[in-house]
Amino acid sequence: MNLYSSISEKKKTGKKQFAVLVDPDKPSEKEIIKIAQNAQEANVDYFFVGGSLLTNDSLNICIKLLKENSSIPVILFPGNTLQMSGRADAILFLSLISGRNAEMLIGRHVISAPYIKLTGLEVISTGYMLIDSGKPTAVSYMSNSNPIPADKVDIAACTAMAGEMLGLKLIFMDAGSGAINPVSEEMINTVSQSIDIPLIVGGGIKTPQDAEKKVKAGADLIVIGNSIEKDSSLINEMADAIHSI
Repeated sequence: MNLYSSISEKKKTGKKQFAVLVDPDKPSEKEIIKIAQNAQEANVDYFFVGGSLLTNDSLNICIKLLKENSSIPVILFPGNTLQMSGRADAILFLSLISGRNAEMLIGRHVISAPYIKLTGLEVISTGYMLIDSGKPTAVSYMSNSNPIPADKVDIAACTAMAGEMLGLKLIFMDAGSGAINPVSEEMINTVSQSIDIPLIVGGGIKTPQDAEKKVKAGADLIVIGNSIEKDSSLINEMADAIHSI
């Protein structure tokens, strides 16, 4: 079974999923190994690997360490066209449907498509929606796009519906790395009821209680990065909170 089928099947059965986001630039090799080991023990579902920028040539090393120290699938979550590696298991082919920057909707995809095809990676087309988190984030700056206002639940729902109608396989609502405010439960609930495809939510989720609220509101897959980078022992508590729903 490919990874998208796994994500989709778990949604159908109501099983909530947890992805640990690893930015190759941030943790040391020793810290990556520790994250992988803790995630394996906690039965984390996926690793998402990527960041807004990569200032070191560390992507392949990061993936290698994750795979050597766990059996968890690695999915690329690329911030740009340079963040490609055939060592991963799949790639989120992100179209920034919340913005109006044509480069992020389709332009960079045209450039990266031939290389991705050569890698043999499983490609998961994903509607990526930036949600305002209370402060500018690296993603909004690098993508040159405005996030959806946090209180505009109707805009988020209609955007997600349009993404599904265009044939995208996942919707990913992200408040961004280091967000002050995560995506609200109201917005998650409304969007999840408006679409049939899996809904991913990330950004600003700092505690197991935050994660639990998001899955109860309707998120199918929770992505957590910053909080775990600061304390990888949180992985087990986050996994318990998400998988218990």
